[in-house]
Amino acid sequence: MCVSSLLDQNPNTWFLVCIPQRSPTPNPTSSSSSPSSTPQREISEENLDFHSQRMAEMKESWTSLASLLATLAFCQTLLQWVLPPELRSVVLGFLKRALGCCSSYCYYEINETDGVNTNELYNAIQLYLSSFVSASCSRLSLSRPPNSSATNFVLSNNDCVAEVFDGVAVQWEHVVTQRQSQRSSWPQPDEKRGFTLRIRKRDKDLILKAYLDYIMDKANEIRRNNRERLIYTNCGGGWKPVPFKHPGTFDTLAMDPETKSDIMEDLRDFADGQAFYQRTGRAWKRGYLLYGPPGTGKSSMIAAMANFLGYDIYDLELTEVHSNSELRKLLMKTSSKSIIVIEDIDCSANLSNRSEAPQVPAPQSCSSPGAPDTASGGKDGNNNTITLSGLLNFTDGLWSCCGSERIFVFTTNHIEKLDQALLRSGRMDMHIYMSYCSYQALNILLRNYLGSEAEDLGKVAVSELREAVEKAKMTPADISEVLIKNRRNKEKAVSELLGALKVRAERNEKYGGLREECELSVVEEEEQEKRALDSPKEGSDCDDDSSKKVEADEEEKKAK
Repeated sequence: MCVSSLLDQNPNTWFLVCIPQRSPTPNPTSSSSSPSSTPQREISEENLDFHSQRMAEMKESWTSLASLLATLAFCQTLLQWVLPPELRSVVLGFLKRALGCCSSYCYYEINETDGVNTNELYNAIQLYLSSFVSASCSRLSLSRPPNSSATNFVLSNNDCVAEVFDGVAVQWEHVVTQRQSQRSSWPQPDEKRGFTLRIRKRDKDLILKAYLDYIMDKANEIRRNNRERLIYTNCGGGWKPVPFKHPGTFDTLAMDPETKSDIMEDLRDFADGQAFYQRTGRAWKRGYLLYGPPGTGKSSMIAAMANFLGYDIYDLELTEVHSNSELRKLLMKTSSKSIIVIEDIDCSANLSNRSEAPQVPAPQSCSSPGAPDTASGGKDGNNNTITLSGLLNFTDGLWSCCGSERIFVFTTNHIEKLDQALLRSGRMDMHIYMSYCSYQALNILLRNYLGSEAEDLGKVAVSELREAVEKAKMTPADISEVLIKNRRNKEKAVSELLGALKVRAERNEKYGGLREECELSVVEEEEQEKRALDSPKEGSDCDDDSSKKVEADEEEKKAK
C-alpha cells in the first residue's frame, strides 16, 4: 500500500515524510513475494495510526484549554465592568476563606508598620531570624543597626526559611511588595514589607504564644549584646550616659578560679531566674558586696559583671543626692537589666556602724553651698537629707521592685566600718572578699601581660613564685604595674616581679602586721584626700565663707 493512500485516509499524518514506495526487486532466488514482508508492513501501519491518534488528542486538549482561558478572561472583564471593586474584594475574601478551610496550614502576617507606628514584633522577628539564617540560606541582605558593632543577616525579598520549635516545624517568608498609591497624607515607603508565619492548624494553639514570646526574648538579648553599653552618672537630679568600653572580662580578672566560677554561675542563674523570682514572690534583684584592700580588682569585677551579662551600669554618687525623695526618683529612672553601683560606700556617705561612735557629718558638696549635709545619716529622717533608712529602702524596700532584673553592687575597703543593717541577709546576697594576689591569680596576670603562665618559666621559677606570692601579700594592681612595665621582655619582667615579691615578703616577716596596718592607713588617707579634691563639680565655686572656714580649721590644727 502506498503512503499517499494513508494521507487520504488520515489527514493528521501530514507531518510524516512521504517517500514513494518502490516495488520490490524480484529476487531470482526466491518466489514472487516474501512471506515476512507482510507482517512488517502491518506494524508500520499500526505505528502511523497510533501517532495520528495521539496528535488528535493533543490538539483537542489545547483547543479546550484555549477555550477555557478565553472564557475566564471574558468573565473577568465582565465582572470588572459589572461588579464594583468593593464587591469583588468581598468575593475574593470569601474564596480565600473557603480555600483556607481546606488547607491544613494557617498563616499569620506581621507587617513592618502598624498604621503609622513601627511594629516591634516585626523588628524582633528580623533580629531573631538574623541569628541563624546565615547558615541555612544562600541569599541574604546585610544590615547594621545604629550604635551596634555587629552585622545582621536578613532574609532577602520573598525568601523563605524553615525552623523547628519544640518539635513543631514552622516556616517564615519575607514578603516584599510594591505599595499602591498612597491615600493618606502620612509619608510611607514605596515597598510594603512583612513576614508570613506558616504553622499547621493542629499546632498553632500549642506553640504560637510561647514561640512569639521566645522570639521577643531572644531579640532583646541580641539587642543587648550588639548595642554599645553605657555607664551613667547622676548629676542634676538625673542620669547622664557615656559609652562604656571597659574591656575587662572574667577571663582577664585576676582572682581565685573557683570563686570566679561561683560568681559567674550565680549571675547566670539570676539572669535566667525570672520564673523563680515570680514563683517565690521576690523582687527580681540581686545584691553583691565587694570588700577588700585597695587594688584587689573590685572595679574590674564590676566591669566583668557588666560585660558578662550585657547590662548597663549606673554609678551612683551619694554625695550628689540631696534627699531620700531624690534617691527614689533616681531609682525610678534606672532601666531594667542594669547594675547600680555605689563604690567606696564607707567614704561616699557616713553609713558607719552606729553602735560604735556618733556620726560625724561629711563635708558638704561645693555644688550646693547652702544645702544641708547630704550624706549624713541624720536622726530627723526627713526629706532634707539622705538617711541610712532611705538607702536601705532604695536597695531592699518597696521602691527596689519598681524595676526588674537589676543588680546592686556596693564596694568598700573596710567592711567593719559599715552598719550591720547594710550587711544583714536579704540586702547584700553575696559578700565577695577581694583578696591579695594568690598563685592562681598570678597565673592569670602572667597570661594577660606576658602571654605565658608560670609553668612555662621552669620548675625553679615556679617554686620561687609560689612561695613568694603567698608571703608578699601584694595586690593584683601592684603586680600588674611590674609586669606591664616590662611586658616586652619576659625574663626581665619575671626577674623584677620575683625580686619585688621577695622584698615585700621579707618586710612582712620583719614588721609583721604593723607594716600592713601602716600601709592601709596611708592608703586610706590618700583616698580621703582624693575624694576631697574630686567632690567639687566642674564649673562650680564654693562660697568665700566656706573657704575661709576651711582655712581657719587648718590653722587651728597646725597650732595644736
